[in-house]
Amino acid sequence: LRALKPAVLKHRRTTLERVEKFISEIYFTDCNLRGRLFGASCPLASLSCFETSQRIPYEEAVRQEFRLVKVGDCFGSTWQTCWFKVDLSIPREWTGKEVHLLWESEGEGMIWRDGQPVQGLTREGEKTSYILTDNLKETDPHSLTLYVELACNGLFGAGKGSMIAPPDPDKKFSLQKAELVVFNRDVHELLVDFEILLDMAKLLGEENQRSFQALYTANRMVNLCDVANPSTFAAVHELACSVFGQKNGESQHVIHAMGHCHIDSAWLWPYDETIRKCARSWVTVIRLMEKNPEFTFVCSQAQQFEWVKNWYPGLYSTIQKFAKEGRFIPVGGTWVEMDGNLPSGESMVRQFLQGQRFFQQEFGKLCLEFWLPDTFGYSAQLPQVMNGCGIHRFLTQKLSWNLVNTFPHNTFVWEGIDGSQVLAHFPPADSYGLAGCVEEMLKTVKNNRDRGRVNHSAALFGFGDGGGGPTQKILDRLRRMKDTDGLPRVQMSTPDRLFTALEKEKAQLCTWVGELFLELHNGTYTTHGQIKKGNRECERLLHDVEVLSSFALAQKSSFQYPSAKLQHLWRLLLLNQFHDVLPGSCIQLVAEDAMRYYSGMNLPWPLREASRGPAPHILVVNTLPWKRTEVIPKAGPGGSKTLGANSFLNLPLQVDGSVIMKNGLVRVCLDTLGRVTSLCLMQPERESVPEGCCANQFVIFDDVPLYWDAWDVMDYHLETRKTVAHLLKPLEIIQPGGLRGSVTFSLQISEKSVLTQEVILDAACPHVRFQTQVRYACNLLWKLFPLLNTPIPVYVL
Repeated sequence: LRALKPAVLKHRRTTLERVEKFISEIYFTDCNLRGRLFGASCPLASLSCFETSQRIPYEEAVRQEFRLVKVGDCFGSTWQTCWFKVDLSIPREWTGKEVHLLWESEGEGMIWRDGQPVQGLTREGEKTSYILTDNLKETDPHSLTLYVELACNGLFGAGKGSMIAPPDPDKKFSLQKAELVVFNRDVHELLVDFEILLDMAKLLGEENQRSFQALYTANRMVNLCDVANPSTFAAVHELACSVFGQKNGESQHVIHAMGHCHIDSAWLWPYDETIRKCARSWVTVIRLMEKNPEFTFVCSQAQQFEWVKNWYPGLYSTIQKFAKEGRFIPVGGTWVEMDGNLPSGESMVRQFLQGQRFFQQEFGKLCLEFWLPDTFGYSAQLPQVMNGCGIHRFLTQKLSWNLVNTFPHNTFVWEGIDGSQVLAHFPPADSYGLAGCVEEMLKTVKNNRDRGRVNHSAALFGFGDGGGGPTQKILDRLRRMKDTDGLPRVQMSTPDRLFTALEKEKAQLCTWVGELFLELHNGTYTTHGQIKKGNRECERLLHDVEVLSSFALAQKSSFQYPSAKLQHLWRLLLLNQFHDVLPGSCIQLVAEDAMRYYSGMNLPWPLREASRGPAPHILVVNTLPWKRTEVIPKAGPGGSKTLGANSFLNLPLQVDGSVIMKNGLVRVCLDTLGRVTSLCLMQPERESVPEGCCANQFVIFDDVPLYWDAWDVMDYHLETRKTVAHLLKPLEIIQPGGLRGSVTFSLQISEKSVLTQEVILDAACPHVRFQTQVRYACNLLWKLFPLLNTPIPVYVL
């Protein structure tokens, strides 16, 4: 009889599913390869805990009284911290094995060993185990104690039912798993092999022969692999390497892969939690660098480096060591990744000044790239500011979020208002948090809108927004795609190597002139108005302090110019300009932090210093770049004197309840609802309000966006316009004339909201001012931090 031969024809779907099930985390784990990732296990020798509402340092935590707890218990409530004391006893029979502490819990954890942070733990960031030893030796200590600092919040805060919902103050955080396990590294390597081959088979398409080569190789590997016999694993891995070893042609697209960990300096969590997020994420990066010599990691925001320097000096020293090797790479050149539209031009310059100064002092070099991946649009003045700060390269990806129009380029020249130019790059995968999958690498090539002009792109990998960063699995995936036929070439790289390659093709690139406008999140221009007003008030205050301090120094050489104090205050202000704080896309807890920082800046100390001692004369200083007409009172021994006063006519309340205000320059007519029916310049007479129309008419629109509740305003809101005409409090004359006349009134907006406005006209002033407040009955933020309504001062020295 002839021997039976195996069938050579394969059904694509069943073969694909066979490989999928062989590495599945859900199906057939009792007999597939995934079920062999961990070997023997044993419980912890002891587990105890103490809870605190404070974020305390390690030295203080270990002195507390711990109580015994067990796996399955729940801890804390939102924003609390649970410290766990973990006593371990590794079985002697595990000698020669790789041993992990397996830890699965809600919340974000940090492992401390011998008084130092050694790794972050977060289920959301795929970091649920800590390597105790790669190869347990007889002479290694088998008993040791670790501490786990668990923050009662996730990578994305603690929203109740939704990431962008307000935090749930009563949420509890559970511990699902805490045990010692033997980790089978060879199984892990095979799982990554199968994963890459399976993705190639599925994503390259049936028209591509490499798809079938990858599929059939994976099928042969399943046939060869006996999960109960580890001696078969080496041959299975060799089969995979035969595919990964087939090289690309030189014309293949080159992807510059860089580790990344976008950490919002505040968003769904407060500033203080960001400090710990930085430490959890970056210490994990350091552990990966120790095991992967080719791994490079880019990190922006000088503020975050300073936080780690102050709170985790040992970790910071290690970061500086890897930075000198060119592997832990500071980028961006700014104090934080600020909002790209709302700060003043001076503030944007200060972002670079403070950031570049820090990087020069701490790392010995300036940043060459501006790194702003996640702000809500980009002012056209930024190329000029960048150039002035020694930066000619720019990276972002946020315009991929455009709601209507797709931005036409990924690599281009961006030209600003004055003609300044920078080389701009948007990673084509439209993300700064890639997982290192085949699909993402193929998208990087397919989505590149400048094919033919450039053959290089960036791929930023690692969990982001709430931190986390890269994982070993991501690095293992990328290593297999380094130069594999059918896939783009993926090389571990740096920003300088990427932009140097792009600059060689600069002559072929298109130019975009003006603002980079994001077609989304328009609502952030009005959300949390008190933060925006506080920002502008403090920008003005710091400007005035610097001007007046300069005058004081010129008057008196002994005056100590407050350089250190000014730097501290500027850095507080720049921190509040972070792209989720100043726009108002943050939680209430962050808004309260921001307002506390603003209130701490309202200090008149330079004015006191400047005015000490007898002044030989009176100097009136207008620190703003436009002419001022305010009346300036001067208190003296003889009482109060007035400079430059003109008399007001009286402001009689008309019979019908309307008011006419005039000062010889301007005439304003208010009807009974506070609307401006006439605004007239009197010399020469010129009316600003057309006949039959009115100004100062308040209207209200429905605000129900598609998703981001406080961030977006959809186009269809314009169809819901309603005028506000419910007069709650009629016009009342508050100041009847003389140096100032003012009228106030209130309108009912809704059952819970009231609008109050004061209309003000001063003597000899060519303009009228409107001070408007909206009060919401349940708005706690309003009660804590009322809007600043102080007039812009001129100073008398």
